Amino acid sequence: LLVDGHLLVEGEPGLAKTRAIKALTDQLEASYQRVQFTPDLLPADLTGTEVYRPQDGTFVFQEGPLFNQLVLADEINRAPAKVQSALLEAMAEQQISVGHETYALPSPFMVMATQNPIEQEGTYPLPEAQLDRFMFNIPLDYPSYEEEVQVVKSTTANIKHSLKNIVTGEQIMAYQQLIRKIPIAENVLEYAVNLATKTRPGTKRATSMVNDYISWGAGPRASQYLVLGAK
Repeated sequence: LLVDGHLLVEGEPGLAKTRAIKALTDQLEASYQRVQFTPDLLPADLTGTEVYRPQDGTFVFQEGPLFNQLVLADEINRAPAKVQSALLEAMAEQQISVGHETYALPSPFMVMATQNPIEQEGTYPLPEAQLDRFMFNIPLDYPSYEEEVQVVKSTTANIKHSLKNIVTGEQIMAYQQLIRKIPIAENVLEYAVNLATKTRPGTKRATSMVNDYISWGAGPRASQYLVLGAK
């Protein structure tokens, strides 16, 4: 969030992926929208569409759920490729295009997506181009026995949990600008770029193991995220 990246969370059903992301949004004073991805979803369901007004014979653009600062794309791999690609421009350029018009999205803007690795029938694996837009792919595993006991105990009792806003959207944007102003040593920057380039098969820097097991290496965006993460 502080380095203007996007997040993909992957795990089996029932591991509170959506709840964890929702808990984060509850602590941020920013606009939030959850979108449940389904096979019948259309790109306009995300971006919005032009609505005809018969009273004056004009078209008015009706904003879609992407016009929020925090967007939860739940089970993103259940939507067809056209819908998934509608996120590409939004995630990379923070804007969307509808017809001949381009609309800027609010700042800060972050897409948090969830994905289930099971029940792959009727799902659409995310293309490499879209996976590259996510800064992190965080796998979630089942909790330990002790952790699950605590989860069940706290969620089955008559106890209400509430989270308060602790940071505003304006503060997040200020933190993002502050991070970019932090100086970083040249050798750290070069190390980040060197680390990314060594993952690219067929290049001089790639190791034999990379050439044997990796089809596509990390792009320049990975180098940028590594440097921002180091800051």
